[in-house]
Amino acid sequence: MQKTSFWKAGHTPTLLASFFYFDLSFMVWVLLGPLGIQIAKDLGLSAAQKGLMVATPLLAGALLRIVMGMLVDHLKPKKAGLIGQVVVIAGLSWAWLGNLHSYEQLLFLGIILGVAGAAFAVALPLASRWYPPEHQGTALGIAGAGNSGTAFAALFAPTLAIMFGWQNVFGLAIIPLLVALAVYMVFAKDAPGEVPSKSLGEYLAVLKDKDAWWFMFFYSVTFGGFSGLASSLTIYFNTQYGLSPITAGYFTAACVFAGSMVRPMGGRIADRIGGIKTLSIMYVIAAAFLFVASTGLQSAIGAVIVFVGAMLALGTGNGAVFQLVPQRFRKEMGVMTGLVGMAGGIGGFYLASSLGYSRQLTGSYQIGLTIFASLAVIALLGLSLVKKRWRTTWGSAAMTTAKI
Repeated sequence: MQKTSFWKAGHTPTLLASFFYFDLSFMVWVLLGPLGIQIAKDLGLSAAQKGLMVATPLLAGALLRIVMGMLVDHLKPKKAGLIGQVVVIAGLSWAWLGNLHSYEQLLFLGIILGVAGAAFAVALPLASRWYPPEHQGTALGIAGAGNSGTAFAALFAPTLAIMFGWQNVFGLAIIPLLVALAVYMVFAKDAPGEVPSKSLGEYLAVLKDKDAWWFMFFYSVTFGGFSGLASSLTIYFNTQYGLSPITAGYFTAACVFAGSMVRPMGGRIADRIGGIKTLSIMYVIAAAFLFVASTGLQSAIGAVIVFVGAMLALGTGNGAVFQLVPQRFRKEMGVMTGLVGMAGGIGGFYLASSLGYSRQLTGSYQIGLTIFASLAVIALLGLSLVKKRWRTTWGSAAMTTAKI
């Protein structure tokens, strides 16, 4: 496909507005990670508490994606996105104007920030419904590149916390969110045609399909690895190498930018050579880099290089998964985005929390990283089990114009 054919195929303003909405939402979603060093110092948190603090928004976002997926199918994506953004802005206002002085209040804030993580279930269907099968990987890769918002959090939040205090960062975050909401309301449009809303029973019915579980598992590794590392690396670099919050944030931002910027490339590659092949290669690369990271490299620069490599693979894998999902579940894209996104968030929660517990129990992050690297290997084996069936059924040339 020529590049021009893609840009003529759908609705570019909606695609770009979806990306911007997603980008700023994800910036807020992981905000507790880059602020974690200062918060932990002020409140005297243990390693395990730090891990759970940064992991809570990931879990909340995972579970709320199901709720948002239902809203998307019942109210259409644009209205569902408006509701989610208003809730997040209200939550940030409470955090800014209130007095966060306890660990429990931080966990509650993490739940509210989870609504921002649920933006995934809005942005992807909003963009997806405008594009034909052969362009799904590219369209969802561009919309999904909103993952880069996590890098902005790592880049700016630690510096702003030192300048204005970490609690005021929540108030400052409202400003770009309002800009994103204005752009979203002006430029985003729901795709023409009605997508029938589903009952709760119909939502649960998709779980009877084993392919839904496979996609959930595959994404729990790719996006779980990405989001878990995005939330944890600032604390990791500070604890492991003694870097300042600002330097640790810069190092984290480098890793996260790598993973988010290649997501469109992952979708594009998958459109060209097939999602299965792309995903298989990425699991091998991700597992290799994560195993190397688990050895506890002596140099912080060396660790950055290794984590950048892992994030490149995981980010490309994210794009590849969402090249495949619309081919298999075109009519259930709203609920599947919610379910698959939920699984990704749960994977991130597991990784972020396990790193904290690994550090507290063993004095090292090795066990947490090793187990997650092993999950990438298991995902590769699972993909090898299903690829023949997928390519000869719903992914055959007779069923779709896309490469599987």
